Amino acid sequence: MITYPPEFSELISSFAPKFSKKVFEHVGQLLLGTVLTNGRRTVCAVLRTIGLSGERNWHKYHRVLSRASWSAHQCSRALLQLLLRRLVPGEAMLVFGIDETLERRWGPKIKARGIYRDAVRSSQSHFVKCSGLRWMCLMLLAPVGWAGRTWALPFLTVLCPSERYHQEQGKKHKKLTDWARQMALQLSRWLKGFKLVIVGDTTYSCIELLASTLACVTWVTRLRMDAALYDPAPVRPPGSPGRPPQKGKRQPTLSERLKDPATKWQQVCFSQWYGEQDRAMEVASGTAVWYHSGKPAVPLRWALVRDPAGKLDPVAIQSTDLEMTPMDMVGHFVKRWQVEVTFEEVRAHLGAET
Repeated sequence: MITYPPEFSELISSFAPKFSKKVFEHVGQLLLGTVLTNGRRTVCAVLRTIGLSGERNWHKYHRVLSRASWSAHQCSRALLQLLLRRLVPGEAMLVFGIDETLERRWGPKIKARGIYRDAVRSSQSHFVKCSGLRWMCLMLLAPVGWAGRTWALPFLTVLCPSERYHQEQGKKHKKLTDWARQMALQLSRWLKGFKLVIVGDTTYSCIELLASTLACVTWVTRLRMDAALYDPAPVRPPGSPGRPPQKGKRQPTLSERLKDPATKWQQVCFSQWYGEQDRAMEVASGTAVWYHSGKPAVPLRWALVRDPAGKLDPVAIQSTDLEMTPMDMVGHFVKRWQVEVTFEEVRAHLGAET
């Protein structure tokens, strides 16, 4: 019988109701061994680490992952509640990051395996494709005082197979934005009464996604420089024939505003900027309606950020909360970098892909 450290026992006790008593005992041993093991985190390696190399019924540990009845969905909710109690108690606004990552895997028996662009190993001039599983992760962006920075802590992860895989299975394909919409709606059902902000990259800057989740979450994402932005729809006189308008007059694109000498820029200093401190930048902001023919209109606030020294490329950011200040928009968006840090640290320290 393994004796757990008191701190470890206290943490994993939140998940005990999600498993049967016997299965939970094996779950705790596997979890402890996974944290302590160096190198490949196979079940056999984990058992050797915790001193169970002589265990004869080793198959019962494999069955935790293959046959035991338990819900990862319920465990995700329990993990989120644990993170909120420990790291952000009493907060009315919660910030989350969302992104997808590639788990490199090989073998004919691995389902939903596909060929994807590997963002970790690719660059602007070098394109790398890998075979593996594509996962979409939703993470809590929580400030950790003793670490001096924000941590991105994943609690909900879904598998996003390729279109080819769904065609082979005879299923309707779900795009990344479809998975993101489901995750955002699930998050809003779990956290009723909180103001929720989800930060993403250009993948999640999609009119259909933003429009379908406007009522429950606020999105902060990159915005295309050539996005079609309009004034709000004018007030329609009573009795006017035809459909009510969805937009007003066309606004200049953000690329045009960037070159326009009449654009009003505000000098700001960000305390945190991708690992730098006290970064001086210039910001211009405004409100608009993002619209394309045949799609719903999305009201948003845009922020254009540029480096007065000209060393960094300009960045356009949007928020579906019209009252959010440009400083808050950029502050939330900069936290997204911690998502990439988490992906790298999970590979380096927790044996992902092994």
